[in-house]
Amino acid sequence: MAWLTKNSGTMQIERREEPYLDDALKAKLEAEVIIRYPDRRAAMLPTLHAVQHQVGWLPLQALAEIGAFLGVAPSEVMDTASFYEEYWLEPKGKYVIWLCQSITCELLNRESLMQKLQAKLSIKPGQTTEDGKFTLMNVECLGSCGTAPCALVNETLHEDLTAENLDQILDALE
Repeated sequence: MAWLTKNSGTMQIERREEPYLDDALKAKLEAEVIIRYPDRRAAMLPTLHAVQHQVGWLPLQALAEIGAFLGVAPSEVMDTASFYEEYWLEPKGKYVIWLCQSITCELLNRESLMQKLQAKLSIKPGQTTEDGKFTLMNVECLGSCGTAPCALVNETLHEDLTAENLDQILDALE
């Protein structure tokens, strides 16, 4: 794998006054998450999820705050967040559409559904519409092979997709 490098030693993080990891979220994480793990570092994934769920994505300031909260280097938090596909290091749309690309979905016409989504939204996978409403993503498997093809829109699973019901789903979101 080729590594992308940048001079992060002198990089400045844009900061806002209000922390992303506020006192209420810290208290909730301490009470419900941290206590379930042998050390604070082990709670990194659920902490990243909690902050992303609250903010909508993971700004650099939030990653630094998570590092301070867990007692790990911000670079370790960044390594973790950038490794996993479900963590977003840039803002996503109000509706994130994850179209499954498992072999079952592929065999059941997933590609034509992706083409339809791209044409209707005027974006490609990994992109967000100009109005910030939709982000289109590929996902390896949603675990719903018996009802393929399927997609996840935010946290709602849509199964047995066809061109017709895909239009209905998008129209309901607009």
